[in-house]
Amino acid sequence: MLTIALPKGRIAKETLDKFQKAFNEEFIFEDRKLILEKQNFRFLNVRNQDVPTYVMHGAADLGVVGLDVLEEKEYDLIKLLNLQLGKCKVAFGLRKGEELDFSKSEIRVATKHEKIAKKYFEQKAMAVEIIKLYGSIELAPLVGLSDCIVDIVETGTTMKQNGLEVGPTIMESSAHLIANKNSFYAKKDIILDLKNRIEKVL
Repeated sequence: MLTIALPKGRIAKETLDKFQKAFNEEFIFEDRKLILEKQNFRFLNVRNQDVPTYVMHGAADLGVVGLDVLEEKEYDLIKLLNLQLGKCKVAFGLRKGEELDFSKSEIRVATKHEKIAKKYFEQKAMAVEIIKLYGSIELAPLVGLSDCIVDIVETGTTMKQNGLEVGPTIMESSAHLIANKNSFYAKKDIILDLKNRIEKVL
């Protein structure tokens, strides 16, 4: 049996739709259930941010998670396949009419994506103060808490509604099928068969 950690919400449904196409059978989580067992699969319904943790520690053989979460976690996992789901980008958000001022001695950035933001400024050899926030990040530049934000952007609507403009893109992201290294080598044939089946329905 393969255990696969799925992020709750839209990506889980879209991933299960792919399984349905690949195996000609319906895969649906029943009301509020966190485990779905069907054929030779056990699906776990977990928070998006927790998917790599389940896979890293071997509680799941495989997982489906956004590339942005993988980059932020920096876990040693195998990226098997880009599922082309949940496409978005990690980008800067700035007050209207403003640009990133790279001449400043230090830029203050509010974000949930600490490592991604830090790595961006390290590559530019610039000093950055990361202000970790867990929600309502768009508020930070408007009240002077930060110079800008780094956040997930799908359409940019949320930023616009809150008086910000979408700035430079740091990275593109979409959902990837990932594997625990030990699981991959122990169950290589089954995992590669699954990967090939899903690849055909993308």
